[in-house]
Amino acid sequence: MKPTTNRMLNRIKSVYMFIKENGTVTTQDLVDEFGITPRTIQRDLNVLAYNELVVSPTRGKWTTTEKKVRMTS
Repeated sequence: MKPTTNRMLNRIKSVYMFIKENGTVTTQDLVDEFGITPRTIQRDLNVLAYNELVVSPTRGKWTTTEKKVRMTS
């Protein structure tokens, strides 16, 4: 796996864990926490939403779904 792909997957995993630990968060909360652009956060959230791991109940707010997730290192 390319280093950039590995870095992206680790970031997406971190974003998911942050949302899971904090409940409902805003896109801006994620930007502030991870220090990356809103567009990058949006791409990561799109990946998580496509895989039915997060949902946006209201615009700009995100929470995890009940879907079971198995984490690997």
